[in-house]
Amino acid sequence: MRQWNGKRYWLIGASEGLGLALAQILSRAGVEVILSARSPERLAQAAASMPGKAIVLPCDVADTASVQAAARAAGPLDGVVYLAGVYWPMAAQDWDAEKVEAMCDINFTGCARVLGAVLPGMVSSGTGHIVLTGSLSGFRGLPGAIGYAASKSGVMALAESMQADLRGSGIVVQLANPGFIRTRLTAKNDFDMPFLMEPEEAARAMFEHMNTNRFKLSFPTVFSWLFRLSQFLPDWAYYRLFAPR
Repeated sequence: MRQWNGKRYWLIGASEGLGLALAQILSRAGVEVILSARSPERLAQAAASMPGKAIVLPCDVADTASVQAAARAAGPLDGVVYLAGVYWPMAAQDWDAEKVEAMCDINFTGCARVLGAVLPGMVSSGTGHIVLTGSLSGFRGLPGAIGYAASKSGVMALAESMQADLRGSGIVVQLANPGFIRTRLTAKNDFDMPFLMEPEEAARAMFEHMNTNRFKLSFPTVFSWLFRLSQFLPDWAYYRLFAPR
């Protein structure tokens, strides 16, 4: 069990949904939470819902200068949790360049920007806790997931490379790959979403994972098996099952 009381964690993407729910759990555990997102108004509302100390730090992860300024303002950190993301369901036939670039830039490149601002300090001190949010959709390309699946796959590969490099360094790297969570983003979907989780349920799973020494959690467990096993299917079988014509 990790010791939380008095720790300082920066949560990026914490104004609503999973990020807000996880921030509330961490706050109840005694963590001083630093909440970042683009909307100052939503951040103020989020901070008001925290049972403990919360700092509001507006930040646009698509802007390097904004990320670097926020990292400086955040000060010394014990941990960073990257939860920022945008999503539009999209098939290749409906390619929207602006939305695809936004998904790649915020979901993946934004994550890299934040890590670039905080990881060197953690490496110098030999301590820190980094938690990245992937997705079950990142295990293999899915139909109707242009932009989103690729960006989440990038986050997952980034976390795996960091784990390979930082094992035993004093810096803990963890990856959480959730399935469907009820948010304003998934409200855009017009298809069935099996094992749909409430944000609070998903946040509890992430917090429990953060209390372990394990690197990766993919959840809900039973639903995750489908995506994890898909990696072992030959192409002809995978596309017949996941993208039938």
